[in-house]
Amino acid sequence: MGVSDVPLRVMVVDDHPMWREAVARDLAEAGHDVVATAGEGRAAVRAAAAARPQVAVVDLRLPDIGGVEVTRHLAAADPPVRVLVLSASGEQRDVLDAVKAGATGYLLKSAGREEFLDAVRRTGEGDAVFTPGLAGLVLGEYRRLAAGPARADDADGGAPRLTERETEVLRLVAKGLTYKQIAQRLVLSHRTVQNHVQNTLGKLQLHNRVELVRYAIEKGLDEE
Repeated sequence: MGVSDVPLRVMVVDDHPMWREAVARDLAEAGHDVVATAGEGRAAVRAAAAARPQVAVVDLRLPDIGGVEVTRHLAAADPPVRVLVLSASGEQRDVLDAVKAGATGYLLKSAGREEFLDAVRRTGEGDAVFTPGLAGLVLGEYRRLAAGPARADDADGGAPRLTERETEVLRLVAKGLTYKQIAQRLVLSHRTVQNHVQNTLGKLQLHNRVELVRYAIEKGLDEE
């Protein structure tokens, strides 16, 4: 069984019971272990603490604290839960709020079943997954932020030192390549690419691939 075929522990958070059940059923039929479902934000946070999912599929429109706040809690958990937002909204503010809260990906509910299952798998692998068009929106925002005043920690020359290979992988991450594409480009195994990314995250004290992309853009690595 390859890395991409490993079943994931997944939680589904949506306030519409029929939609929640349909998503859970698709995941189970694809071989994943649906460890919890929830229709409210606070219930989702409690369920995640008990069930310890690897991936959470989260809707933004919840009756209490909302999907962005749920995402913030899950992304900050120990260990962190990778969040794939599955929403009917493609509004710029919703997308950016979710990403800034720590979402690994953002998929519209208009996505097909196979696209959704592929997004869950890639989220579990640590890829940043977005409905086509939304990735450009997020990267555009990061470029705008990167054009602002230099960060204080960049001015003191104390940036962590990355190895040549880590920098090479980071540059390809910034260009939007998936782990599989990076592995093919550099003739490495998928696991080796993942290890390089995890080492880089640790050195830079970042939490997920989305933050890593922002860092790389700030450094201009996406244009090299």
